[in-house]
Amino acid sequence: MKVLVTGGSGFIGAAVIRNLIADPNIHVVNLDALTYAATPQALGDAKSSARYQFEHANICDSAALDRVLETHRPEIIMHLAAESHVDRSIDGPEAFINTNIVGTARLLEAVRRQASPNLRFHHISTDEVFGSLSPTDPAFNESTPYSPRSPYSASKAASDHLVRAWGETYGLNVVLSNCSNNYGPWQFPEKLIPVLIARAIDGKPLPIYGTGANIRDWLHVEDHATALWQVATRGATGKSYNVGGNAERTNLQVAHAVCAALDRLRPANAPHESLITFVADRPGHDARYAIDPTRINQELAWEPKHRFETAIADTVEWYFNHEPWWREIIANGTAGGRLGLAASTVNKR
Repeated sequence: MKVLVTGGSGFIGAAVIRNLIADPNIHVVNLDALTYAATPQALGDAKSSARYQFEHANICDSAALDRVLETHRPEIIMHLAAESHVDRSIDGPEAFINTNIVGTARLLEAVRRQASPNLRFHHISTDEVFGSLSPTDPAFNESTPYSPRSPYSASKAASDHLVRAWGETYGLNVVLSNCSNNYGPWQFPEKLIPVLIARAIDGKPLPIYGTGANIRDWLHVEDHATALWQVATRGATGKSYNVGGNAERTNLQVAHAVCAALDRLRPANAPHESLITFVADRPGHDARYAIDPTRINQELAWEPKHRFETAIADTVEWYFNHEPWWREIIANGTAGGRLGLAASTVNKR
């Protein structure tokens, strides 16, 4: 089986490819534009496999997409390529519109031009398309109405709708999944957990938006990778599947868990929780995300294997042992600073 993974050099895409290459019957084509957040190192030994091929291309480039699909003739496309950082979308929404909406449309059209009815198109999305929950609201399920509240989530909602429309209108064999917040090794140090780890290691203040009461469901990236393969190969055509980690935590609880793990690794600097600092909240900050994974549990017999308390400690230790990687990124100025302030500036005018 040949699988095309878009965005395969990213945090989740690389985990997917590592999982796929472990199966000797799967050949993988990684299509990636290698934007600022790409981490080819995360592919590990997969890059040296005879069953791995790389295509340096952008999903907005229709000619490149036609060439790649014609050359490789994949049986499954797992579409992960996306701009994904909410704060960046606040400061510069156009890149999210171009990649997440236009890029997805061009990829769907390339698939349609290939005219292969058996080609399975798996679109990977986010729970943020459903909007914000109160502490007492039921968790998101596949029937929850869309209510995106940031440029990022709006762009992903639009791409979800495009995939469904191309399935209904043109008969493409599509399936979708919406995941909760991922964490684990190789996550680019602009997201909450790696930012907290890197700053705590350096003894810098740990910025927590608002009061830290915002709740997220945390999903280990390796669990997500296995779930995605189940959806891609066994999910019902036209259906969507919510993928969660059964690990709702406030941002403040996450910060305390990171600090506790670092207290064990670097006890001389304990308690790291003294570094926690509350900063002005992000514009339009969703209060809570929560996933109801009943469908994927029952239909595809998938459940997460990682417990948050253990896996977050392992993640902290991984970053502790891979300082050269994230320090180079921060030194290059592509991560580490506060983003998402553009809306606040506009509102004050």
